[in-house]
Amino acid sequence: MAFFESEIVQEEAKRLFTDYQELMKLGSEYGKFDREGKKMFINTMEQLMDRYKVFMKRFELSEDFQAQMTVEQLRSQLGQFGITPEQMFEQMNSTLKRMKSQLDP
Repeated sequence: MAFFESEIVQEEAKRLFTDYQELMKLGSEYGKFDREGKKMFINTMEQLMDRYKVFMKRFELSEDFQAQMTVEQLRSQLGQFGITPEQMFEQMNSTLKRMKSQLDP
C-alpha cells in the first residue's frame, strides 16, 4: 500500500490540518486571552507541534517514493527561506518558550 493511501496517514493529515487552522483562528485573539487562556493556547500549540514532528518522521522513515518526495519538497521550500525543517521546529519551540516566559510573573 502506498504511503498516502493509508487511512491512518490520511486521517492524521486531515486532523493536523484542521487542528492547525482552528488554532490559528483562535490565535488571532491571543492578545485578548487571560493568563490561563494563554497557557492553554501555548500548551495546545506545543502538542500540535509534537504531533506534526511525529507525522513528518513517518514521512522520513517511509520508503515510499511519494513520501520521500514530500520530504524533499518541504526541505526545498524551507531552503528558499534559508532554513531546514529542524530549524523550523527549533524556531517554533523558541517562540513558544518566549511566549511562556512572558507569562511568568
